[in-house]
Amino acid sequence: MISMPHTDALVQPRFAGGADRATMLAGSGLRERTVDVGGADTVVLEGGDGPPLLLLHGGIECAGAYWGPIVSQLGESHRIVIADLPGLGESEPMERMDAGAFAGWLSSLIELTCDHEPDLVAHSLLGSYAARFAVDNGDALRRLVIYAAPGVGPYRMPLGLRVMAIRFSLRPTEKNAERFDHWGFFDLDSARDRVPEWLEAFSRYTTARARVPHVKRTMRSLISGGTRRIPDNDLRRIDAPVALITGRHDRFVPLAVTADASGRLGWPLRVIDDAGHVPHIERPEAFIAELQTALRATSQRRRR
Repeated sequence: MISMPHTDALVQPRFAGGADRATMLAGSGLRERTVDVGGADTVVLEGGDGPPLLLLHGGIECAGAYWGPIVSQLGESHRIVIADLPGLGESEPMERMDAGAFAGWLSSLIELTCDHEPDLVAHSLLGSYAARFAVDNGDALRRLVIYAAPGVGPYRMPLGLRVMAIRFSLRPTEKNAERFDHWGFFDLDSARDRVPEWLEAFSRYTTARARVPHVKRTMRSLISGGTRRIPDNDLRRIDAPVALITGRHDRFVPLAVTADASGRLGWPLRVIDDAGHVPHIERPEAFIAELQTALRATSQRRRR
């Protein structure tokens, strides 16, 4: 496996982005470094031991820190790699972020951080970008799990979500962030009862990043590219085994979009009950169980 540098930072991890991001990553066991990936200074989080598991966040200003609730458990069986996409989180922006730029960046990221083909789990808008990447680069991946991505089928952003997204982009306040979160979660109040400090930090850090001009630009690009449908003929060209995961009550990308893709393309689908668009935050134990099942299912397909 790839060895990690031995520094004092590994004993007391220090994370960029201030106290809120540190709270989101507390107890994760991850170490942070900044590397040049495809010409962009990219913040990468790494930890755990085992085969490489690359986690790509969705289209959200806080970027990879939102995987915090599940990485310590996943790190018991995998070497975790999480990167902030250029222009989001703590990574520097690229001049443009379209499918071609993303593919070059992801290829470089895999080469720099993984000693062999990783399992890739990609959420929401980056799930769409990852699927496009896999059409021509499936041999770079061991397995692909597409997690609540709009690009796998016909998709029209719900009107209420569009209104919330525009409102938050124009006025990124904690009140507007809360309105947005109510769309993303099945039961936000229940999640608050379980992890109040984490969710407060998540809201503050996401809101702070949403005020940064290059973050706004990157988000606009991701929404434009990530919501476009990928033709089925392209999706069928993906070499790597593919599985799908979604929350049953996802209001960002309705279950019908993902279930229809599963039926058309023959990709196994795992549905997480009592969860919206972010079950890895809302129901982390259930998400981990379904992810492990999805990875086993795709392993069986590859052996056949």
